[in-house]
Amino acid sequence: QVQLVESGGGLVQAGGSLRLSCTASRRTFSLNAMGWFRQSPGNDREFVAALRWTGGSPYYADSVKGRFTVSRDNAKNTVYLQMNSLKPEDTAVYYCSRGKYGSSSVADFDSWGQGTQVTVSS
Repeated sequence: QVQLVESGGGLVQAGGSLRLSCTASRRTFSLNAMGWFRQSPGNDREFVAALRWTGGSPYYADSVKGRFTVSRDNAKNTVYLQMNSLKPEDTAVYYCSRGKYGSSSVADFDSWGQGTQVTVSS
């Protein structure tokens, strides 16, 4: 079982930026996706972005396209989520997870991290 640890959350004003990191205890199968999800109080966990350790293209939820960028550093077993032009509706706990490339379904991902809180003030 891979362990995932997220970091980088915090409080930021609307229009600001944050970069989240997710470090895996070991490299997972190269064709696995590493995904970012978020969950705000009273809402279901929702997909944000994902990519593979090797090959493929990253993909994003429509709500974050053009504002968020997912990237990786294979040497560090780390995946990043650069979040720009943040909005109050981006406020949530952000989680990273391992799963099926091409899917945006929570059911296709496992090995969840503990999450990191992102709060965007208006």
